[in-house]
Parts: sequence; structure tokens; C-alpha cells
Amino acid sequence: MHVEVTREVPADAGAVVLGATAGGVPEGCDPAVLAAMGFEGKVDQVAVLGPDEGAADGAGGRTGGHAVRVIVGVGDLPEDRVAHADDVASALRRAAAVGVRAARRHEVVAMDLVDLADASQRPVAAAAVAEGALLGAYRFGRYKSAPSGPSLDRVAVVAGGGKRVVDAVARGVRIAEGQCLARDLVNEPGGALTPAAFAEVAVEVAERENLQVSVMDHDDITEAGLGGLLGVNRGSAQPPRFVQLTYEPANPRGTLAIVGKGITFDSGGLSMKTPEGMIGMKDDMAGAAAVLGAFSAFAAAGVRARVHGYLPLTDNMTGGDATRPGDVLRIRNGTTVEVLNTDAEGRLVLADALSLASEDRPDAIVDLATLTGAADVALGPLCAGLMSNHDSWSAQVEAAAAAAGEQVWRLPLIDDYRRWLESEVADMRNISRNRSAGTIVASLFLSRFVGEGIPWAHLDIATTAWSNETRGTDLPGGTGYGVRLLVELARNFRRPR
Repeated sequence: MHVEVTREVPADAGAVVLGATAGGVPEGCDPAVLAAMGFEGKVDQVAVLGPDEGAADGAGGRTGGHAVRVIVGVGDLPEDRVAHADDVASALRRAAAVGVRAARRHEVVAMDLVDLADASQRPVAAAAVAEGALLGAYRFGRYKSAPSGPSLDRVAVVAGGGKRVVDAVARGVRIAEGQCLARDLVNEPGGALTPAAFAEVAVEVAERENLQVSVMDHDDITEAGLGGLLGVNRGSAQPPRFVQLTYEPANPRGTLAIVGKGITFDSGGLSMKTPEGMIGMKDDMAGAAAVLGAFSAFAAAGVRARVHGYLPLTDNMTGGDATRPGDVLRIRNGTTVEVLNTDAEGRLVLADALSLASEDRPDAIVDLATLTGAADVALGPLCAGLMSNHDSWSAQVEAAAAAAGEQVWRLPLIDDYRRWLESEVADMRNISRNRSAGTIVASLFLSRFVGEGIPWAHLDIATTAWSNETRGTDLPGGTGYGVRLLVELARNFRRPR
């Protein structure tokens, strides 16, 4: 799908998407007609008007009277739209996604939403609209026998502002494409997206984006002493991979390390999940998918930091030599772990990856992982859990999340809970002695593998990585959560103090 910037609604647009605040009406629309349709400008509310339907005084408004008008509610926008630019951008991103879904039977759709933002924020608003349009139009149809109908071919973002707006829209398109790449990877069946297949995609992205890439196979992983990854892989017929990526701009401003959990399918191992619990476990590599999606957009986003990526890739299966409860694994940094639940496998592969990332002594580390069901209990499907050993680094992650429109909430790392991970036979155990605070205890486990003095943040995306319904920019399936956050974090990276 092509996205362009225009000053006016194109003559060949079949539909134009307009935004309405709560109680507000777009220019040229008759309030009485919208009221009769029950339209109140609530978030995600949609009213579709024909070219001449409901035009105030017979006017077509900015549509020129030739296109179907799709009116999308954005709710109550803040009065100070400069101070709350992130909230406005999020509202416009969401409205663009909702609008494009309502208008997708048309080949050309115009997005006339940018003027709802303050004029000084036009580039940010236009980028958000472009992102929303692409995310709303996304479909994963690789395994469909027949196409689902006519597809949208071109989107025009209606906005003045010249080169700054054009550049911002181009950046927004690349970021949304990175998020759609992550969605594709998450939606791909686990039997097709093996560790080797995922690694091949990473190499393709690296070659296209001029990234440095290395792929470790089973022998390399064994030589590197990645005992957590090898232990999880023992029950699988698919050999593991460990992918390392580097984005290296000219004169880099600091070094950021990003780690993504890459369990390409999680059966639970010998601590097997229930049949219902196993459904959807192809998404257990969503952290690695988000990292790769972000790397695909770093250059286009103008990231000035050096960024290293670490992707441990395996599935977690039940083969004849699968890791048994009670087995002890030795992680890359020398720590031994007693495995008492093979379904707590993500932390084992992340332990190796965090150890490797720490050896490179970056200025900060962030990891993303579909790690704990407890995150859903604590925060629900729309907010990731954030845990960190460093306040100013945590604040950077929170600011990036707000700017990207991806919600996070910081949970405490309560040091006294570490004793729940003590083992009689190894340095630590992989599950807690206590059923409480599962997300926090899992984070405490990970913190053991972060090098001393390195600011680190962990994002538990267990429920934000997948959607069971159409909501905002999301459709049922993989969401690509974390791509926008990571790009924003890398774009504005500062060495934590």
C-alpha cells in the first residue's frame, strides 16, 4: 500500500476519513444528520455519509463533495494539544486505523485528520496518521485460499507543512512496516517459523538495511556456553539459532542493547501446557519479532545510537531427551539453574542473551519477552509490565512508550523476594517457591544475568503481544507491540545517569 502526503483530498479518492471530537462535527457536515445516526464523537464511533449526504448547506466540505465521508470519533482531546501531543498523536493513530478499516473497500482513501492536532505538532500528527492507516489496513492472508475482497491501494495523508511533514510520514510508514513485519512473524505458524526460518528473515532484513548480523548454530551455541538455550532446545527436532544484530550509525551517540525472547512455539516442555493453554503459543517469540521489526526501521527513523540486538531462538518441545524437572543448566555467565518447571523456559534463554549483552558493556539494556501470565492478571491486555534496576533508564523507557502510544506500567523489583528463587542443589531455581508476584519474581531472576552497573529494563509483553479482538490499531492476532516503543527509545537514547 502506498502512502503519500497531499494538501487537498485527491480527486480520485473514493473515501475521506474525518475526525470528530466528542460533541464536535467536521467542517461541512450537518450536526443534525449525525445526531440522527446516534453519532456523538465517542472513541472508535464511526458514521459513513455519502458524497452529498448530511452536507451542511449543500457543501461537501474539504472533500469537494465527491467522496464518501467516514467520520471517526476521537473522544475528548486535551485542550492544550501541545503539552499533550503524545495523547493527541495516539488518538489520531487510532482514528486512522478505525477509519481505514471502515473505508477499505475503496482503492484510494484520504486521511483528513491532521488538523485536529496543534499546527506546531503537524509532523508528529501526520506520522501517527500514516502509522495508523497502515496498521488498520494490515491483513495476514498468507494461508487464505481466496482473497478477502478488494484491497486498499493508496492512502493520502492530507496535511500542509512541506518537507518536515513529508519526512515524518515517510518515517511513520517505515515504523509501521516494521510493526507489520513483527505481526507477520508472530502470526506465522510455529511449524513454519522454525528458529532457522526466523534467522533467515533476520539475515534478509540485515542485508536490506545494511546491518551487521551473525547467526550462531547449534555448534556455535554449544561452544559459547549458552546452557539455557541448549537446555530449552533439548526436546526439539529443530536446532536452535542465536542471532546478533548491530545497527552502527556514523559517530554513534552511545550504545543500546536490545534482547528479545524468541521461543518459536511453546508446548511447555515436559511440564506440558493444557490444550487450551497451548493455543496461541506461536506468539512466544513476539519479543524477538519486535526487536527485528524495530531494527528494520532504525535507519529510516534516523537513530543516532549504536544498537546491538540479541535474539535467542528455539521452540520448547517434548522430545525424548527433553530437559526434565530437576535438571541443572549452566548459563553463559556461569550461574547454575535448577529447572523445576520446563514451562518457565523464556527466562532461561533470556539469561544467556542478557549475559552476552552484558559482556559487550552497553550503556543500557532493554529486553522484551512474553514472560508471565501473571502480567495479564496485574495489567490486562493493553499494558506491558516494566521492571528496572535504574530509575532514569526506566523513565526513558516510559517516555518512549508514551510517545509511541504503547502503554507500560512500572512494577517494583522487591529485593526480599529473591529468596524465593533459592535452590538446594544449584545457584538458583527457575520458578518461585511462592505463587505470589510472578511477574516481579521472573524479573528478579533475569536481573541476576545483567552485568554489574548496567542500567536495565525488562518489558513483560505476555498479553500485549496478541489481541483476541479488533481494537484501535490492532486486529485479532499478533500486534507487533514494542516496535514503535523501541524505535522511539533508540531515536532519543541518552546514556542513563
